[in-house]
Amino acid sequence: MRRTFLVCYDISDEKRLARVAKTMRGYGQRIQYSVFECQLNGRDLARCRADLSAIIDHRKDQVLFVDLGPAEGRGDRVIVSLGRAYSPIDAPCLIAG
Repeated sequence: MRRTFLVCYDISDEKRLARVAKTMRGYGQRIQYSVFECQLNGRDLARCRADLSAIIDHRKDQVLFVDLGPAEGRGDRVIVSLGRAYSPIDAPCLIAG
């Protein structure tokens, strides 16, 4: 059974940040620069965690997996924003140096 997860990350190094963002594009849809919505089964979740674990510095970086429940039967996604209006982000993460 697929479940919906928000995967949010705070990565302290630009190279690792770019690698995490690229990896996450393979698992879900970006909804903010460091937040992805992913529909994952148990195997996909384990693979995602393993892929990210191999990239991040476990002493400095953080990745959060927020379980939103079953992907099926949830109804339409509703996102409410404060400040700037929400719009999906399809652009790659750009890091100025």
